[in-house]
Amino acid sequence: MPASLPQSIAEAQSLLESGDYIADRSLATILFLGLKLGRPLFLEGEAGVGKTEIAKVLASSLGRRLIRLQCYEGLDTASALYEWNFPAQMISIRMAEAGGATQKAEDVFSEDFLIRRPLLEAIEPHESGPPVLLIDELDRTDEAFEAFLLEILSDFQITIPEIGTITAAEPPLVIITSNRTREIHDALKRRCLYHWVDYPDAARELEIVRLKVPGVADLLSSEIVGFVQALRGQDLFKAPGVAETLDWATALSELDTVALDPATVTDTLGVLLKYQDDIERLRGGMVQQVIDEVRAGQTAAE
Repeated sequence: MPASLPQSIAEAQSLLESGDYIADRSLATILFLGLKLGRPLFLEGEAGVGKTEIAKVLASSLGRRLIRLQCYEGLDTASALYEWNFPAQMISIRMAEAGGATQKAEDVFSEDFLIRRPLLEAIEPHESGPPVLLIDELDRTDEAFEAFLLEILSDFQITIPEIGTITAAEPPLVIITSNRTREIHDALKRRCLYHWVDYPDAARELEIVRLKVPGVADLLSSEIVGFVQALRGQDLFKAPGVAETLDWATALSELDTVALDPATVTDTLGVLLKYQDDIERLRGGMVQQVIDEVRAGQTAAE
C-alpha cells in the first residue's frame, strides 16, 4: 500500500531513515517542503554523495513507482517523451492492405503504437499514486533540452499532435540531480526547491558505513572513514564520495582486513580513487602519513 506523504520535517527524516538513508535536518526540511508545496527538488553536489539514492529511497518508502530519466549528451525530446513504433505501424498497414482494407491514419497513430518514454510515463495515472520522477544528471544534457523541461515542469502536460494533450491528474514527485559539470539555467532552478548535497561529516559517514556495511569491524570502520575524510582535504582531481567509501569498506571486509596498513591501502586505492594521477599522488609514504594522522586523531578524541 502507498504511504502518505510526511506531514512534518521529523516525518520526512523518518521516511528517509526507513529506507536506510541517513539525512541531516536541512535535507529533511527541503524534502518536506518540496512534497508539501508540490515543487520539484533540485539536488546538486559532487558525484557519489547520495543524490540519486534520495529518489530511490523516496519511491520505495512511499510505495510509489520510480521513473528514471538518465540524462546524457545528445538526449532529445523523443527519447524523453515518446516515439511511434514505426515497424509495428508498417506491419499493421501491410496486413490491412493484404486483407483488402485501407488503414486509417487515426488507427495507425493510436496509443497502441505509442512507445512511452519516462516523461510521458510520469504524467500518466498510476495505481499507487503519482510516481517519483528522477531526472538524473541534468548537467550532462545541453541547454536546449533544459529549456524543453521548463514547460513540462510548469504544466505537467504533453501534447501529442496525433492524439491530443495529456495532462497529469496529479503531478509526479520530481527530483532533479546535477553533478555541476556545468551551470543549470536560473529559469529551471526557479521552478524548484534547491539543496546542495554535501559530503557528510565523519560522524554521519561512520553511521552510514555501519548501516550499509554491517560486517565491518568498528575499528576498521572508524579508520576507513577517517582516511576518506582526510583524503577529501587533499588536492585531488576527484575526492572519493560516500559511494566509494562504502565500496572500499566492502572490499576491505572481503579481504579480511582488521585495520588499515599501507600495503593493503595501496593495493586497493583503485576502489577508492578513479584517476591515476590521484592514485600516484598517494602511493608511497603519503599513505602511511595519512594512516598515522587518522590514528593520532582517534587517540586524541579518546
